[in-house]
Amino acid sequence: MDIYVRRGDSFWYFSNVFNVSLQLIIDSNRDLDPNALMAGQRVKIPGYAAVDYRIRAGDTLWAIAQSRKLQVDALLLANRNINPNGLYIGQMIKIPLRITWRIVQGKKNYDYAALTNDLNRLQSVYPFMQLPSIGNSVLGKKIPEALIGKGSKRVHYNASFHANEWITTPIIMTFLNDYLLAVTNKTSIRGLSMANFYSQTTLSIVPMVNPDGVNLVMHGPPVEEPWNERVVEFNKGSRDFTGWKANIRGVDLNDQFPAKWELERARNPKQPGPRDYGGERPLTEPEAIGMAELTRRRDFSRVLAFHTQGEEIYWGFDNLEPPESEAMAKEFARVSGYKPVKTIESYAGYKDWFIQDWRRPGFTVELGSGINPLPLSQFDEIYEDVLGIFLAGLYL
Repeated sequence: MDIYVRRGDSFWYFSNVFNVSLQLIIDSNRDLDPNALMAGQRVKIPGYAAVDYRIRAGDTLWAIAQSRKLQVDALLLANRNINPNGLYIGQMIKIPLRITWRIVQGKKNYDYAALTNDLNRLQSVYPFMQLPSIGNSVLGKKIPEALIGKGSKRVHYNASFHANEWITTPIIMTFLNDYLLAVTNKTSIRGLSMANFYSQTTLSIVPMVNPDGVNLVMHGPPVEEPWNERVVEFNKGSRDFTGWKANIRGVDLNDQFPAKWELERARNPKQPGPRDYGGERPLTEPEAIGMAELTRRRDFSRVLAFHTQGEEIYWGFDNLEPPESEAMAKEFARVSGYKPVKTIESYAGYKDWFIQDWRRPGFTVELGSGINPLPLSQFDEIYEDVLGIFLAGLYL
């Protein structure tokens, strides 16, 4: 919600009027100097929307404010140049409405358009969340990163490396929404204060690493040449893409990282296809390159990659993981009911590369159980299980 600065106003004053953290207001208005506000400047207030209201007989700003548990000055700030003593029947005013519900409705077929729409809506309500792009997919789709928080602990979560594991995206988006709600409204999740996490942690989320692949699984071949025909060839003539994990070029993005890549290459397909083809060399695909460059740039303390399925947490790679990884995996298991597994004979994955090059904790979390793509009927159960892992990733 936007308001306009008056003479003598300050971010501290706005924080008190709207009961929103001063830091969140500062972070929502990065283009303004909090110590040099000027009358007429527009200020974003996070966690609010402005709704239209038509004045009726007998209305006063005081009565309207009282009925909505607002300060009168909140109404004055939301209605530039309003005359509180000159209201008239039929006049339209804006009323600040505190957002206390989820914007993201994740329990649906969740494609790239749903993702971008939800991220834009979230950013309009929570402008302290930044939305840089880590790069573009093969078909030119921007791959967004959601960035929240001010802390020195840099935590990264990602989802939908694999196309038919797309349910991981609405799961992680639901957590993102719940986190933003709790941070802004000074509430807790499972007894944990999210405001403390905001000050201690910088959370990076890439909710859909493989947008072209996700859309292929949901909607079939793209209209773009030559991929509309080529993906059918890669899929052995079938137009059923439910088994498709790769990007649009038939490269498995989680076999693209330089962590014993040659071993994975030796046993996997040598041609593009629905899954397991790691390319002709590491880091050839723009989606994998974007993830690698992001990871180098952000210097994460830990990373968690969310996949499906199996209800397991993989936490090791080639005995290069640090000692704390095992304890963290056990805590993730405790809060989720998932099984911690040190390693399987698998290489060239994102968390493998992170462990190898940074010697910091990296995890692959396999959500749910069954055959991919997992049915939406599992959504609520998966979210309740993995919510503990999302939270533990921040507090450990």
